[in-house]
Parts: sequence; C-alpha cells; structure tokens
Amino acid sequence: MATDRDDVLRAAQRVLNADPAAPMSAVAEAAGISRATLHRHVDSRESLLVELGTRSLDRWERRLDDVDVEALAAEAAPASLRAALETLVLGYVDDSDAFGFALTDQVILANAELVERTQALAGREAVLFAAAQRAGVLRTDLPLRWLGHAVYGLLVAAREAVRIGDVARRDVGHLVLSSLLTGVGTP
Repeated sequence: MATDRDDVLRAAQRVLNADPAAPMSAVAEAAGISRATLHRHVDSRESLLVELGTRSLDRWERRLDDVDVEALAAEAAPASLRAALETLVLGYVDDSDAFGFALTDQVILANAELVERTQALAGREAVLFAAAQRAGVLRTDLPLRWLGHAVYGLLVAAREAVRIGDVARRDVGHLVLSSLLTGVGTP
C-alpha cells in the first residue's frame, strides 16, 4: 500500500510503463489506494503525467551533471568523452526502464514548460556530442542534433523491445550503446 506521494508516483510509473493508456483506477490499484486517495495526491491524469515527466527530466539533468558534460567537453580528451558517452547512454537506458512512457506520452510532449526544459537539456547534451565529434569519437558527417534524436529513438526502441519481450533487459544497454557507436551495418 502506498503511504506517501513518492510511493504513489513510483506505482504510477510502473503501471504506465506496462500500459501507457492505463486508467487512473489502475494506478490507484497498483498503489494500493482508492481513486479518491489518488486524487488527493494528484489532481488529474494530466497533472500526474506532467509530474512524472518532470521527474524524468530531473533524472536526465542528473545524468548530465554526473558526467559533468560542460567540463568534459572543454577537456576534449577522446577517451574521456567516449567513456562519458557510454556512461551517459547506459544511464539513459536504465532511466528509460523507469520513465519509458515519458518518452512518447503526448501530454508530456505537449506541455510547454517540459518542452522548454527538454530543449535546454538537449542543448547541454549537444555540447558533449559536439566535443565528441571534434575529438573523433562520433561521426562528423552527421548533424549535431541528429545524434540526440538517434539516442532518443534507440531508447524508445529499447523500451518497446523489452516491454514486448523481444530483448532481454540485461542485454538492452549493450544493444543501444553498440547501435549508437558502431551502427547496425557490417564494418
């Protein structure tokens, strides 16, 4: 039984990752509370989704802070940049497990504040990608913003592949990372 707001939000994440269209009654049931109690924690499905979207962006920001993207980009050491990219992408894969539905939820994607924050975080991420391109870690023939879209697309694919059982959870990090860094074609 959920006893606090964080418990309710964790239950909501689990339910929405399994079924992004799940009704609020399913969220309440997973949290072990009534719908009335759920609505004391969140006003509406939309406010729940926005809060979970905010939490996913908080996690993205922490990942960028943890690798210290700006300092790393200024350092420009290829080995450090590659290691940071690997850490970052594997962290994103872990986060997509917790926040996978937030990658494609239309309420979240249409919220102006979340969109603005997403763009700011993508800009920080692009600083790292640009440094990795200059250092020869990432291809220079690809547009900078394409790299962020490629990571995003791989995370959506990873979430779906695990969700429907096409890929084992333990393998998905390596699959995303190798697809990003070496592609899917033969060398």
